Amino acid sequence: MPKPPDLRRSRVPRWRDVPRQDGRRFVVTGASSGIGLETARALVGAGAEVVLAVRDRSKGERVAAGLSAGPSAGPGATGRAEVRVLDVADLSSVHDFAEGLDRVDVLVNNAGVLGMPLGRTVDGFETTLATNHLGHFALANLLLPRLTDRVVVTGSRSHLHGRLDVDDLGWERRTYRPYAAYAASKLANLLFLAELQRRLTASGSTLRATGAHPGSTATSITASSGSAALAWVGSWGHRLAGMEPWQGALPTLYAATMDVPGNTYVGPHGPGEMQGWPTTARRAPAALDPDLARRLWERSEELTGVRFPF
Repeated sequence: MPKPPDLRRSRVPRWRDVPRQDGRRFVVTGASSGIGLETARALVGAGAEVVLAVRDRSKGERVAAGLSAGPSAGPGATGRAEVRVLDVADLSSVHDFAEGLDRVDVLVNNAGVLGMPLGRTVDGFETTLATNHLGHFALANLLLPRLTDRVVVTGSRSHLHGRLDVDDLGWERRTYRPYAAYAASKLANLLFLAELQRRLTASGSTLRATGAHPGSTATSITASSGSAALAWVGSWGHRLAGMEPWQGALPTLYAATMDVPGNTYVGPHGPGEMQGWPTTARRAPAALDPDLARRLWERSEELTGVRFPF
């Protein structure tokens, strides 16, 4: 595997060339739009086999046809995309998806929601936490025995504002606020990243966990929020002030394909980590709290019924 470029902020290169991934298989959740789509596009272009894990099969099939046959594949590329249905907010869907897979090299936990009104999934979980954390927690642990390389966790700068109450993850005793729920779920992602790597290391596994965030990138993550203002900010606001999805996907691609240590967290290098090229990213002190990470992991196991397999 190629050595990564120097990640010191004073010498950040304009990294955008994903190394060849021929013969490698990736799963990308939420791959029909935004960061997930651009991640899949680049991986197929680098020769990888990419499983598009999507809720809407017909939309996924349209995307897959374009990735496998379109210009992103490049001359002589052997990459291809296939579609499998996955709703990460539904544990039965997560189990069905995991059971249908054999060997996978890299799992990219990308799907997410932002700005959702208070709601409950079919499993009784608060929707934002279920989509952004619990479903991906279960998926990663179910797939670990079939992975050969790594799990990539998608974070957000919003985790810096996150406050996580492990005893009230479902917002049953507190007043629900959509952005606070999102920030808490993103803090949960980084705690999951750190604890997963700790457990992998302790078990003697050679697998690794890495993470990334896209900075300010124009995506449709707020489209299902029910708020016209949030939907505009997610798509057009970030387009005016931030990056196009292809560049916002670069930190994820870096975390998924470069030879970086476990628990590496990547984001854009520019001011406030809003724009720029992949480099090491900042974490809030709470994201580095091992006791909080352990308690979240244990509670996540209780809620999902899925446990660390090693």
